[in-house]
Amino acid sequence: MDNLSIYIHIPFCEQKCPYCDFYSISDKSEYDNYTEKLIERIRYYSSIYKRKICSVYFGGGTPSVIGIKRLIKILTSVKDSFEIENDCEITVEVNPCSAETLDFSLLKKEGFNRLSVGLQSADENELKILGRRHTAAIAKKTVERARNAGFNNISLDLMLCIPKQTKSSLTKSIEFCKDCGVEHISAYILKIEENTPFFRMQETLSLYDDDSQAEMYIHAVNELEKHGFIQYEISNFSKIGFEGKHNLRYWKDKEYLGIGPSAHSFVDGKRFYYTRSLYDFYNNITVDDGIGGDVEEYMMLSLRLKEGLNLLKLKEKYNFIPNENFLQRANKLKSEGLVTFSNETISLTKEGFLVSNMIINFLTDAL
Repeated sequence: MDNLSIYIHIPFCEQKCPYCDFYSISDKSEYDNYTEKLIERIRYYSSIYKRKICSVYFGGGTPSVIGIKRLIKILTSVKDSFEIENDCEITVEVNPCSAETLDFSLLKKEGFNRLSVGLQSADENELKILGRRHTAAIAKKTVERARNAGFNNISLDLMLCIPKQTKSSLTKSIEFCKDCGVEHISAYILKIEENTPFFRMQETLSLYDDDSQAEMYIHAVNELEKHGFIQYEISNFSKIGFEGKHNLRYWKDKEYLGIGPSAHSFVDGKRFYYTRSLYDFYNNITVDDGIGGDVEEYMMLSLRLKEGLNLLKLKEKYNFIPNENFLQRANKLKSEGLVTFSNETISLTKEGFLVSNMIINFLTDAL
């Protein structure tokens, strides 16, 4: 039986960023109760799924706001409830202002071995536009303290196409990440989500059009790779050997367990999730999301990766042999410079990643 990854959602933030649509609340009085409910759910699932755990990811929200004692308590319950692989990747997202509030040495001692820091930008004006409270200097101090505590796998988040961002300011943010000495960078294009302040005020924002977004994305990919951050997924770049093990599980269609409101799971071929509700989570009410892991899903997720879709693995896993229509479409995309295509692999180019949804739909419609 295959191993399993665990995602743990910590739905607390001190304040909501105007662009963010992730489920989060600011009720500090719920910290202890929520921690206990998480532990209860972890024990519940361990009685059902007898799997080894290969990665654990604490996301949010801002997991670090609940404090180190609660984080360690939750991780301890995972280790007590499941069998953990020796090389298990254990990540926690932390606020860039965590330098003064978190004991990184204790986090490392208790088993956390990877950090994801929400930098977004190293430009002070861009940080203000995003409603972020940290400065680049504060973020760098957090990285330095984590490094001194023994963390040798640190990721920084960057946002592309922030209103008023320029290629020059983006280049400086990328150079800032390089100077911090981190191993991994996630670089996402700003997406305006419904039910956010940015959505309501978008007409007043200097938003990028599609062509300008494409230019900024290609510029970011080239700058990141110039500094040794190799693209391995649409929005993720790393030094060699530091690809995010947990997120690769999603893109390689491996199974995972999500615990917390808004968390999704894919276990035993079935998908289910918790709604964006503390009440539903506290009462263990999940929503059936159908069967997962079919050929279309596998293709879609594989094409997010730089390595692309291996047609030999597709045949082995699903007994799928591309038909003539599929091959014609793949060759058409190749002629347009959107994919590379051989007898064994289809992979998206930098330009292809920008229209990945269109390409995936175009190819899967030929099945």
